[in-house]
Amino acid sequence: MAREFIVPGQIITGAGALDMAAQTLGAMGKKALIVTDEMMIKLGNCAKVEEALKGQNVAYAVFSGVTGEPTDKMIEAGLAEYRKNGCDFLVGLGGGSALDSMKAIGVLADYNGRISDFMGKVIDVPMPPMAAIPTTAGTGSEATQFTIITDTQRDIKMLLKGKCLMPGLAIIDPQFTMTAPPKITASTGLDALCHAVEAYTSRKAQAMSDTFALSAVKRIFRFLPTAFHDGANEEARVEMSVAALEAGIAFNNASVTLIHGMSRPIGALFHVPHGLSNAMLMKVCLGFALEGAYGRFAALGRAIGAAEGQDSDEVAGRKFLSALVELTKELETPTPAQYGISREEFFAVIPKMARDAMDSGSPQNTQREITQGDVERLYKELW
Repeated sequence: MAREFIVPGQIITGAGALDMAAQTLGAMGKKALIVTDEMMIKLGNCAKVEEALKGQNVAYAVFSGVTGEPTDKMIEAGLAEYRKNGCDFLVGLGGGSALDSMKAIGVLADYNGRISDFMGKVIDVPMPPMAAIPTTAGTGSEATQFTIITDTQRDIKMLLKGKCLMPGLAIIDPQFTMTAPPKITASTGLDALCHAVEAYTSRKAQAMSDTFALSAVKRIFRFLPTAFHDGANEEARVEMSVAALEAGIAFNNASVTLIHGMSRPIGALFHVPHGLSNAMLMKVCLGFALEGAYGRFAALGRAIGAAEGQDSDEVAGRKFLSALVELTKELETPTPAQYGISREEFFAVIPKMARDAMDSGSPQNTQREITQGDVERLYKELW
């Protein structure tokens, strides 16, 4: 069966990527809106992008109102800045929140309505040119046709999709990830691992996505612990930047599965950062998924050296999950209780979270039949 494979229009990676991309940035429009957060300004990362634009004689404005994971209200504020300043293209600088915000602002740039209008639809609207510059090695948003925005009226994280959301330019420069603290390094790195594992074990997996997913998993197991323990290690940072890009390309073309479906409601209701809620769910979700895809999990176990060639697929798959659980422990992933979530409040909203998870469509990509009742039970197993 023929399959489509979608990647950003242009990808520039490695040390000095921003310098190499400057001329391309300069040709994208007359005035950019840089979508970012206050921390990027304080760290001096935004100034580097500003200098690149100045060097090309391109005007710009800065929207630094991305505070945490993006909501419809943040997007409306960013859109107001875009229109007020007469911008004609977008540059996203930051983690997944900034890049997702950039995409959503782009959707509304020439649209009269709200971002929630696109819930459950494939977005196909005129978009301004977009350049994505990730500062964490995790979300892969620079290489996806997705954006995740919280609808504050309904307390739902909307997974919005459309080819037009794919950035035309992705700049993967490891200098920007060097400033990520250990906790952010861990949660974003585990987010990338989720992307790669889910893409590889998804019903929608294909040969090309498999190639990127396997490569990302091997890279992450090898280099994420080093990046976590020694953030100044340039090799680890470079390799994790590549791994996050590979994982983003993989899940953009194979989708995600159970973890992401169950993660979004936790983030929406309890304000847990996306990568961290994914990490909390890994053990229970992949433990459930294993039974439907022993061969796939076995290949992952062999790829990272956790399983031997003579191991059966079931044994090799379980060895992979054991290695994954040990990695989450090494990276000091908290449980929901350790994070400070009330058990009583959590259990009270399990039915809503399970409904929202199933409505997203992601759990159904798992290679094992799953029901809303299964999802409710898995939420309870977190305790």
